Amino acid sequence: MTLAMSFLWCLLAGDLESVKAEPNLEKRSEKAMANASAALAAVRARYEEGDLKATDAALAEVLESVEMARTSLLESGKNLRRSRSAKKAELGTRDLARKLGELKDRFSVDDRRTIEKVHARVTEIHDELLNGVLSRKE
Repeated sequence: MTLAMSFLWCLLAGDLESVKAEPNLEKRSEKAMANASAALAAVRARYEEGDLKATDAALAEVLESVEMARTSLLESGKNLRRSRSAKKAELGTRDLARKLGELKDRFSVDDRRTIEKVHARVTEIHDELLNGVLSRKE
């Protein structure tokens, strides 16, 4: 692992803690989605280095970040249809699901188990957010 990559990994771990500390739930959701995107870049880098343990840890960070974004939006109590943050999260999860699908194709068949689970859950969360954003319920 290069020095720059280990520094990036330390920053990612610290960022998730700062995201959890954000008191504004909508801002927390947006920061969590940004962290998920950064963690996805780490997934790519770790897999290319051949470090499967770090790859799985970065995938767990992606999932934890997306789950945090979803939970924060739901806890805000705001109507997802009227929430700008919910719309950003829906678009972000769609983009993450697409990128995870593309990345999954680069993984060897033996290494796909974790990324398939993360991809499936991110897709579920995207669908849930999309239904909330498009919902007619008030």
